[in-house]
Amino acid sequence: MKRQSTDHIFMIEPAEFYSNPQTAGSNHYQKEDVDEDKSNILEKAISEFRAFRDKLVAEGVNITTFKGDAGCPDHVFPNWFTTFEDGTMQIFPMKAKNRRLEKNPSMINTLSRHYELSDDLSHFEDKDTFLESTSSMVFDRVHNVAYITLSPRADETLAREWCKKNKFLPMIFETQSHTGGPIYHTDVLMYVGTGMIGICLEVITEKYRDQVESMVKQHHDIMEIEASQLLSFCGNSLEVLNKKNEAFLVMSSESESSLTDIQREKIAKHYKKIIHSDLSTIEKYGGGSARCMLSELF
Repeated sequence: MKRQSTDHIFMIEPAEFYSNPQTAGSNHYQKEDVDEDKSNILEKAISEFRAFRDKLVAEGVNITTFKGDAGCPDHVFPNWFTTFEDGTMQIFPMKAKNRRLEKNPSMINTLSRHYELSDDLSHFEDKDTFLESTSSMVFDRVHNVAYITLSPRADETLAREWCKKNKFLPMIFETQSHTGGPIYHTDVLMYVGTGMIGICLEVITEKYRDQVESMVKQHHDIMEIEASQLLSFCGNSLEVLNKKNEAFLVMSSESESSLTDIQREKIAKHYKKIIHSDLSTIEKYGGGSARCMLSELF
């Protein structure tokens, strides 16, 4: 029986962390504060990372942690690879040049002891063509649907080719962020759990909205997220399991505090509890949140 989620998570503790100028053009959620020293930012980010990791471990989630590399300010977001339940892994093309450095050979070699590398799409970077793994594509792994919002980090032709090759139905659509441009990653606006999908339909352009809504409602209970809640990274959440096969919804404390009572009631029907942690520094400077920090190991 196919699984949507796993009890084993891969995380990278940052060796360097600050607002990455190479990603700022497409990430409308990251900010820069020139008055704050980079060493202070890193110290706060490491503290947030460790507290978050420890909360997951305390609930019985298996965590594999690596130390990140200097020169990789977004290493805390390991969305350059993904693993699959058939024991394979794939590596994906990243838009920012310093994000391409995140593909640490030591990490890849370690992963390769447990997973067969079935595809490495890094060569598309030479063609300025990108598809940033489980951030660009949010998978319904049980029903083989890939939800993909188009952006400078998600090329439609490559996405369709990938879906055809890997036998996923492509659900491709366009979005509009609070700035008017496309949302840079699909995992900013939605997540797929076993029984529930959280999604912000409001930011999906009218041309695609009904089609996406129809698809997400086929197999799941739907929790709608408000557009304003995306600024609290409410869509950047992930379902994880613990060693007892209990399901949790993981998000930042900022995300959790933005939930309405109706949303909390909906979540309570599907999850043992919400695991949340303060990720305010990582969210501010990185423009990503809890889900971005977690790569699933199937």
